[in-house]
Amino acid sequence: MAPRYAPSLRSRLAPLLLLLQTGFIVIYGFYTEVESNVKVQGSDFRSSYPNLQDVNAMVFLGFGFLYTSFVRYGFSGCGLNFLVAVMATQLAIILNGIESWYYRGKITIHLGSIVVAEMCTVSALISIGAVLGKTNPVHLILIAMLEVSGFVLNGWCLRTLLKVQPLNSIMQLHTFGAFFGLILTWMLYRKGSEQQFEKEKSDRKTGLFSMFGTIFLWMFWPSFNSALIEDGTPGRKLQVVCSTYLALAVSAVTAAAVSILSSHKGKLNPNHMQSCILAGGIAVGVSISVVHHPWEAMAIGFTAAVVSTTGYKYLKIHTLLAFQSHDTCAVLSTYGLPSLLGWLAHLLLQLKDCNDQTLAIRFAVFHICTLLFTIMMSLSMGIITGLLLRLNLWRPPQDKKCFDDQAFWEFPHLAVHK
Repeated sequence: MAPRYAPSLRSRLAPLLLLLQTGFIVIYGFYTEVESNVKVQGSDFRSSYPNLQDVNAMVFLGFGFLYTSFVRYGFSGCGLNFLVAVMATQLAIILNGIESWYYRGKITIHLGSIVVAEMCTVSALISIGAVLGKTNPVHLILIAMLEVSGFVLNGWCLRTLLKVQPLNSIMQLHTFGAFFGLILTWMLYRKGSEQQFEKEKSDRKTGLFSMFGTIFLWMFWPSFNSALIEDGTPGRKLQVVCSTYLALAVSAVTAAAVSILSSHKGKLNPNHMQSCILAGGIAVGVSISVVHHPWEAMAIGFTAAVVSTTGYKYLKIHTLLAFQSHDTCAVLSTYGLPSLLGWLAHLLLQLKDCNDQTLAIRFAVFHICTLLFTIMMSLSMGIITGLLLRLNLWRPPQDKKCFDDQAFWEFPHLAVHK
C-alpha cells in the first residue's frame, strides 16, 4: 500500500510566504530607492553586472543542483533552495541597508548591495545542507530568515566593535553557516538517525545532477571571492581570481588523490568529488586579503583538500555517533574545516609579513577574537533557531516522510486513489 503523505501546506507555508512578501513590498515601497548614479561603488554597470550574474549562478544553479543528490528529494533540494534564496536575499538587502536608512531615511539598492545580500544568503544555504531532507519548507524559510539576520548582525558587530574590514567580515560566511548548521542539526536530532533514513540514499542519476552543481560552484567561485574587490585597486581583482582558480585546481587534484588513497578498493569516491574539490576556494576566500603569491594559494588549496577529504571520511559518522549531530551534507568538513584552515592561513601570512613583534601579538589576539565571536554568534543563533523549530506548531515531517518530495510536491501520476 502506498504511504500517506503530509497534509496540505496551505495553512502553514502559504500564509508565511504571503505575510513575509507583503511586508517586504511595504518596506521596499516606503524605504528604498534605486541608485541613480552611473558609477556603482567605483565601477560601472558593465563591470558590476557580470559579478551579479556569476553569484546568481552559484546561488541558484550551484547550490540548487548540489542538493539534488538524494534519490527522492531532487525537486525539494532544487526548488526549495530557490525559494529560500529569493526570500533570504530580499531580507538581506533590507538588513544591510538599515544603516543607510538611519542616516538618509532611505535604503539604497544597487548591484553591489544585491551581490552582498546574495553572499549573506549563501551562509543560510550552507546551513540548510546540514538539515536537508529532515525539515519541511516552513522550517527552511524560518532558518534562512533567522540565519541571515544573525549573519548580518555578526558582520555589523565585527565592523563596529573590532573594526574588521567589510570583505573579511563577509568572508566569515562559511564559518558562520557551517557552525550554525551543525548546532541546528544537533538541536533537531531524530532518534534512529544512526541507521540512516529509509530514503536517505543516492543513485547514479541524482549523483550526476549533484556533481553538476559542484562544477557550477567550482567554475564561478573565483567570481565569488573577487566580487567585493574594488576595481580601483590596480591588478588586485585579477590577482584574487588567479589565486582562487589555482587553489581550486590544486584542491580538486588533491581531493581525488586522497579519495583514492583512503578507499579500500583504491577508487574515487563520488561524495569526495562532489564536496571536497571546493575546499581550496573556500579556504583561500577566507584568507584572500593576505594572499599575494600563487604558491600561497596553491599551498592553501592543497592543505584544505587534505583536511576536507579526511574530515568527510571520518568526521561525519563520528559527529553522528558521538554528538548526535546528523550532518546530512557534511557541511562541517565541506565548509567548516576549510574555512578554519583559511582563517589560520590568514593569521600565519599576516604574521609572516609583520616585522613588529608587539604589533604581531596584537593582530593575533584581534584575529582570534574575530573567529571566536563569529562562532559564538553562529552557535547562539543556531540554538535560538533550533528551539523555535522544535515546536510542534511547524509540524515536522515524520521519519518515513523524510527525504521525500511527495510530502511537499504534487505529482498527479503518483497520487493515491481511494
